[in-house]
Amino acid sequence: MSSAGLFARFLSILSFALLFLLPIRAQEQWSWPEKPKNLQVLPKDWSGKRLQPVMIGFTRALGVRCSYCHKGEEGKPLSTFDFASDENPNKDRAREMLRMLGDINDHLKKLQPSGDQRVNMWCHTCHHGQPRPMTLEEKLGEDYRTKGIKAALDDYADLKKKFYGRSAYDFSEGSLNGFGYFLLEKKDAAAAIQVFKLNADTYLDSANAWDSLAEAYMKSGDAKNAQLNYEKSLALDPKNQNAIDMLKKLKEPEKE
Repeated sequence: MSSAGLFARFLSILSFALLFLLPIRAQEQWSWPEKPKNLQVLPKDWSGKRLQPVMIGFTRALGVRCSYCHKGEEGKPLSTFDFASDENPNKDRAREMLRMLGDINDHLKKLQPSGDQRVNMWCHTCHHGQPRPMTLEEKLGEDYRTKGIKAALDDYADLKKKFYGRSAYDFSEGSLNGFGYFLLEKKDAAAAIQVFKLNADTYLDSANAWDSLAEAYMKSGDAKNAQLNYEKSLALDPKNQNAIDMLKKLKEPEKE
């Protein structure tokens, strides 16, 4: 068969396939409704065109997609979603958060602005691209309570890879340090040692990070490693009185 014949045959097959695909594509098409249904907090007379930027703003502020609040399966065409449904509990949560946001902004209007413009609260102010507005320390604490220390540290690595340099979480040494002391309060010195060691290895020049690691070793009964890490802390900060006092205590002969 000639090249022209092959090309004609290809066009024929392609056209035949499109006859089946067009109805499917038509079913998948979706557009914002002229009159949205079941608006309870936002103005009921809003058009779909007015609603669109607000909904997009919600998804960006929380780092989610439509299925987070609406009835529908992720990955499926929007034409299959039931946007008017209240079945998804996150929809009511979103409504309450929107009401709370309105109350906060109403209260802010009562304050004399400290700058040239009044501060405005919106979803991103707290969420920073996360569905649940939590500090890194809180997030790791939740991971630990529900899944254990390994899952918490794995999540830390994932979050740091994804969000480092952005405003979602604070990856300075204070977050891991706070999480480590949370673990000490839970009487889990072994887990605290893992966290403080990660922090010290990340912030090698921080006297406080090594001091915290030493304290965890002390709590676990490991005097040798406690002394080693207090000495590292003191070398970085010769005025660290806690390290001075603890090293003195560790080097004192035990009283019978």
